[in-house]
Amino acid sequence: MASTAASTTSSQRRHSLRWLYSYLGREKRALFGLGLLSLTVTAVVLLQPMLVKLLIDDGLLAGDRTTLVTVAAIMLAAALASTLLSGVNRIYHTAVSGRILFALRQDLFAHMHRLTPRFYQAERAGDLISRLDRDIAEIQRFAVDTLFSSLSALIGLLGTLGLLIYLNAKLASVLLLLIPLQLLFLSKVRPWIEQHNRASRECSADLSAFLTEAVPMVKFTQSSGAQSHQNSRLGRLNALFLNSLIRLQKIEFFGQAVPSLLVSITRAGVFLVGGLSVIDGDMQLGALVAFTTYLGMAFGPVQSLLGLYLSWQRMVVSLDRVAYLRQQPAEPTGSQPLPADARGAIAIRQLSFGHSAAAPLFDNATAQLPAGDKIALQGPSGSGKSTLVDLLLGHCQPHSGTIEIDGIPLRELDLAQWRARVALVAQQPVILRDSLANNLLFSAPHASREQLLAVATQVGLDPLLARLPDGLDSTVGERGETLSGGEKQRIAIARALLRKPLLVILDEPTSALDSAAEQQLITLIDQLFSTTTRLIISHTDSPLKDADSYLTVSERQLQRSGRS
Repeated sequence: MASTAASTTSSQRRHSLRWLYSYLGREKRALFGLGLLSLTVTAVVLLQPMLVKLLIDDGLLAGDRTTLVTVAAIMLAAALASTLLSGVNRIYHTAVSGRILFALRQDLFAHMHRLTPRFYQAERAGDLISRLDRDIAEIQRFAVDTLFSSLSALIGLLGTLGLLIYLNAKLASVLLLLIPLQLLFLSKVRPWIEQHNRASRECSADLSAFLTEAVPMVKFTQSSGAQSHQNSRLGRLNALFLNSLIRLQKIEFFGQAVPSLLVSITRAGVFLVGGLSVIDGDMQLGALVAFTTYLGMAFGPVQSLLGLYLSWQRMVVSLDRVAYLRQQPAEPTGSQPLPADARGAIAIRQLSFGHSAAAPLFDNATAQLPAGDKIALQGPSGSGKSTLVDLLLGHCQPHSGTIEIDGIPLRELDLAQWRARVALVAQQPVILRDSLANNLLFSAPHASREQLLAVATQVGLDPLLARLPDGLDSTVGERGETLSGGEKQRIAIARALLRKPLLVILDEPTSALDSAAEQQLITLIDQLFSTTTRLIISHTDSPLKDADSYLTVSERQLQRSGRS
């Protein structure tokens, strides 16, 4: 896997931050309202220690019953208001931060669907999922949750400092000495925190990648007797992750413990000096109680603001990991729409392509695929049959030469429109853990229920519908574990029908079926797509029977011949 963040430039990071805050800008009204709400909650909280001072000095010690009752009533009203506002603030905050989180994830998810298959061949699925899930959540947490808590902390700190100075300016000066010391200390531990945070995140991604790979292959692991081997691999990854977490916890503890120790020393000093002032009559008891309360309230915002730095370091690591994905170039696509009268005639002209310069798969290959023909694609393993399919779908770009669809170069066509008119029936159809209806709708989301039922009947899924308890609404198992091979293929064919394709690509569609089921499926495909261009790949002869022509991949060329 490519390195993600070590070489991130300041320009790239600024670009990533602009991307992030563009999503905050979409919620600026909601964020402004959230800020006002947070300000109001902070103001009500700051009021309460001053009320305690009034209750003690002007009520209790002065023996004034009226003041005592009045201040107590105000304290009760303030507590109720604080509780209500805090609840509203929490719910509102969750809604706003949730919208931003999902918008960020949606944007990255959409971008990942524009990347080429070659990118995914070089990456680990678990690591990509970690970036899409955990890293996006970390970015959102900082951009909204941490920054808003820091804003509240800043407002609270300024308000607290003002009230501390009002109560006793001399004692309040200790905070002005404490904060610079804490900032100086954190600047020294910054590189350690970022380094260990990055290492821990990479270990987590390694673990996710392993689990993503290991869980779907449990059956194969059991059959191979490799349980001990897999457990050992997991144990090594767990040990590496645990060690990285312990190292990170040590450095973060050190980064938090020293500032906390300074806070404790400062608080003890304030109690000592303030207590002596009360004994000497230079300070009222209520004022000392209020002062120490505000002092405790000040340390919380100070710690929160200092913790902002640690949160920033965690966010930067995640931002760089997400930026790595966002910087991957999207696959090229043209803008010309597919003609309304397109028929699916394909012309391959002087095509040259190879995954590496040293091993070209095609060299000036040329072929014609007439519209509506059934074309058998043949060739030995590794000759380039699957690569030709990728080229037809636009997943790969020719080094030279062109592929034309009804006379229009594929590179000039809108790829999304072209792919919407291509149906792929693969050897192992993708079956979602969802209802049968949603499995059919996956390739044609706007199809009506009547269309689904009609297509299901056309492809012979009526026996399956009768067997399932809720028909189309029944959930099929993950990867179609509850379905037979023939039923999976019929679902794939139903999807293809719903797309009304110009081109149907059948890649080993009957390899998992017995001879009787194979013959039924071949007959069904020929009936349903008799006027559609069909490209069939198969290592057995049955699916290729009655092909209009044979396209053979041999010695980096495409050789087309008539019926044999």
